[in-house]
Amino acid sequence: MQLLTVGSVAFDAIQTPFGKSDKIIGGAGTYITLAASFFNQNQGLVSVVGEDFPSKTLQIMKSRGIDITGIQIPKGGKTFFWSGRYHNDMNSRDTLTTELNVLETFDPVVPEHFKNAPFLMLGNLSPDVQRKVVHQMDQRPALIAMDTMNFWMDIAMEELHQTLKVVDLLIINDEEARQLSHQYSLKTAAAKIMELGPKSLIIKKGEHGALLFHEGSMFAAPAFPLDEVFDPTGAGDSFAGGFMGYLSCCGDLSFNSLKIALIAGSAVASFCVEKFGTQRLEEIAIEDIHERMSVLHQLTHFELSAYGAV
Repeated sequence: MQLLTVGSVAFDAIQTPFGKSDKIIGGAGTYITLAASFFNQNQGLVSVVGEDFPSKTLQIMKSRGIDITGIQIPKGGKTFFWSGRYHNDMNSRDTLTTELNVLETFDPVVPEHFKNAPFLMLGNLSPDVQRKVVHQMDQRPALIAMDTMNFWMDIAMEELHQTLKVVDLLIINDEEARQLSHQYSLKTAAAKIMELGPKSLIIKKGEHGALLFHEGSMFAAPAFPLDEVFDPTGAGDSFAGGFMGYLSCCGDLSFNSLKIALIAGSAVASFCVEKFGTQRLEEIAIEDIHERMSVLHQLTHFELSAYGAV
């Protein structure tokens, strides 16, 4: 089934305790669609880049089944650029440079052949831009998922609340969940957030995995255990891409499918952090992801009856 994503396609420059990169390809839309392409090669991307963006990268996207007709390239424009430095814990970071460039005036346009896509992923952009995409769909998708961040909570909370009313699933991290809900307990926070509109919620906890809340049920997925994390940039977007890629491939929105999708997202994200940028996502195959999904299944599976509990 078709999957449509709206999100940034950008340049990044990253510093971590393990090294630093020159200007490399990044952006939420890039990570989401590349991650989703392991499961679904019938997807489109709505975004904007400058004339300085390499055509080679756009061709790589096309080769992965990503329709790029929704990517605008304004004449004379420059691509969005972000640079940051991660601290030793790899969880916190400092933004060194943000150049919005063409993203500052981005007005999304959904291609006609994706206006009936049953799966829609709203990457981290302004709530107004996210809502514009929803309103361009000819019919309501079976699942509308969105990502957001504390920045929009700080400057556009009213607009964010309006967008939350039209989505089915919200994907945020634990810090953002607490800020949005004004609750410390993540379970209580989830209940408060779902009152704002989403029927389902995923709270990412970095190296501690993720929580899924859906219609009164809850599921916890671990993060894949790694020897070291090289670059966490794009991990959350890769998680969202793996999750949505799996769901749009199977077309099943049952709680069990959501749980498997959570494991798929965790597996894909675990590869993303092993090298700078999108490099690992361009190297691996679906078999590698299946192998890590199996490991995650083994880490969480046990029989209570073996211990006389039931």
